[in-house]
Amino acid sequence: MFTSRATARQRGISLMELVLFIVIVGIGVVGILNAMNLTTKLSSDPLRRKQALMIAEGLMEEVQLARFTFCDPSDPLVESATSASACSVPEKAGPEAGETRPYDNVSDYVHSYGVAERAFDSGGVLTDAAGQAINPTGYTAWLTVTAYTGWNGAVTSAPASTDLLKITVSVSYNGGEAIQLDGFRFRYAPNAPP
Repeated sequence: MFTSRATARQRGISLMELVLFIVIVGIGVVGILNAMNLTTKLSSDPLRRKQALMIAEGLMEEVQLARFTFCDPSDPLVESATSASACSVPEKAGPEAGETRPYDNVSDYVHSYGVAERAFDSGGVLTDAAGQAINPTGYTAWLTVTAYTGWNGAVTSAPASTDLLKITVSVSYNGGEAIQLDGFRFRYAPNAPP
């Protein structure tokens, strides 16, 4: 019996087929590992975003709960003044000497209106109302208080002439991503000192 080479069946795989198989599978494995690495690296991002949102909500609540009176609470006319001009010590931007958080008036949280500033820091560290460092670290908060003459959005230089403040709290994390909350504070009880 004579068999020709053309009719002989090949058994097994050649070296070239084996090398190509290893290369193709290797590229696929590297792609899958890179995708898993990226997913793992970014999986903490939703947690950081949620923590930034909780910090922003807490800081916004602290500012919105502060009084918005015409006079400084130490003024004897605080309970009877009908405008800032009727006060002997009108409320102004910036905390009074010796005052600490939580402040007695919304305007004490900022030193000038319409300008973003780090109002919640103590020595460069983000703190809560009690002065305790907010953990985990890596968050930065900015506060802007802007005075409005009404819902039309006309901005004034100081809240003495307005009954409406827009409060903006922005908390940044991950080196640039930020959560921003906007709220309003209406002067509904101008003669109610803390």
